[in-house]
Amino acid sequence: MAAPMAQATAAGTKEAILCAARKFVEFVNKCQSPFHVVEESRTILKAAGFSELREADQWDIKPNSKYFVTRNQSTVVAFAVGGKYKPGNGFTIVGAHTDSPCLKVKPQSNKVKSGYQCVGVECYGGGIWHTWFDRDLMVAGRVMVKNADKIEHRLVRINRPILRVPNIAIHLMRDHNDKFGPNKETNIVPVLATAVQAQLEGHTSPKEGEGPKCQADKHPPVLVRLLCEELGIQREDLLDFELCLADHQPAAIGGALEEFIFSPRLDNLVSSYCALQGLVESSGGNGSLTSDPNIRLIALYDNEEHAGVERMEWPSKSPDLDPIEHLWDQLRRAVRARVTERTTLADLGRLLLEEWDAIPQHRIARLVGSESAQGAASMLTEHILRRLSSGDRATCFEEAVPKSFLLSADQAHAVHPNYSEKHEDNHKPMLHKGIVIKFNANQRYATTAVSTSILREVGTLANVPLQDFVVRNDSPCGSTIGPILSAKLGMKTVDIGAPQLSMHSIREMGCTSSVHQSIALYRTYFQEYPSIYNRVNVD
Repeated sequence: MAAPMAQATAAGTKEAILCAARKFVEFVNKCQSPFHVVEESRTILKAAGFSELREADQWDIKPNSKYFVTRNQSTVVAFAVGGKYKPGNGFTIVGAHTDSPCLKVKPQSNKVKSGYQCVGVECYGGGIWHTWFDRDLMVAGRVMVKNADKIEHRLVRINRPILRVPNIAIHLMRDHNDKFGPNKETNIVPVLATAVQAQLEGHTSPKEGEGPKCQADKHPPVLVRLLCEELGIQREDLLDFELCLADHQPAAIGGALEEFIFSPRLDNLVSSYCALQGLVESSGGNGSLTSDPNIRLIALYDNEEHAGVERMEWPSKSPDLDPIEHLWDQLRRAVRARVTERTTLADLGRLLLEEWDAIPQHRIARLVGSESAQGAASMLTEHILRRLSSGDRATCFEEAVPKSFLLSADQAHAVHPNYSEKHEDNHKPMLHKGIVIKFNANQRYATTAVSTSILREVGTLANVPLQDFVVRNDSPCGSTIGPILSAKLGMKTVDIGAPQLSMHSIREMGCTSSVHQSIALYRTYFQEYPSIYNRVNVD
């Protein structure tokens, strides 16, 4: 039986695979926040000859040219216009997201607990929060700065371990290994310094009863000093910020045979980076863009991640209702309407899963994830596609949509060696075995027989193997930006992703071959989709 890495070389040599993986590792180590993802993407795009546009300006788009535009500095849309493009022609699209589950600093984060100077944080996304304990944490993000009469966006990265969420000793919690479930508000509070050391070094907070005189007073003085020193500004010029905590340990190639990637934020920077590279490589000097009738486009969105399905401690009618609680309330009502005196506990579990799968995707999109000005559920995608489709006919956009195709790229669940029963028997994606196609009969994934057939043609041309994934019937199915955009735009869509383990942990695990395979698949897709579309006899 061939070794895993030998199987992976179907789409390239081990040297090529490792080279691609190392470049990805360099990328992810620079991208601790969505703002840094967009900044690194900007650097790569400009080096490849893409011109930056502003949404507020009038665009003069020309065939055989390359452009990109950002929104909120956390979402980026880049596109290469085919040399034969005319309004009404199609779009060849890959969608992914720039955000990952993390801890974010609260608007007023100054906390002193039992003699420790702490930082108040919010849990963003559905993270495996116990993995954030006992990790060396850094901060990165953006700061809004007053510069004379201007308000500027500035990136910041404090690249040293300044924070830590310490665990409780097993001597003080004897059942620690049996049922450790931290309270996200009271137990996940990172320590920045001791209060006495901060005071000795002159970092004092406003006295009790005194309100903040400026925005900086809302946060620990030690953190404010670090930010100001990093940016070279005065504390009075700090207007606001959005900061993500991140693991200070860098991503690395690992495993005895150098076949794994041990890294934070694989979900979903693998998809974002590979989509970016696929677009750049497909639009380079090979000449294929000159003859392309389509526009090749990637959309890397912010705000896709959202909290997992979790019951909150206060009633569902509370004015502090979390969006997921609205969904739980709808689910409870639907299940209650079907319960009778004869309903057993097993029946109840079945009803719960059936009603969960029956919730329309558009309703979920309104409540959780992607619901922001820079998210996939916003009007951003449609606005850009309409601008690019504008021509001498009022229906150019409507003509373009059925000729278009969307690859919704988000990481996939590889079968776990210690929890293999969590996968459906015939659908167990493995590392190195190829990119995963995600199926769900209730359209939690937007994949159809038509979109799958098109992708399989691309896979064959790219020499990239593909795997199938469907969730077990007794397990709820997650979702992606695919169904959101597919329903919003009416566009053929397939949901795919590279296989990985430890999804949403602070440290995730993937395989080196996925990077090489993903880039090859996206590059070939951009180059070959128009000719494949012409051979599809549907609608």
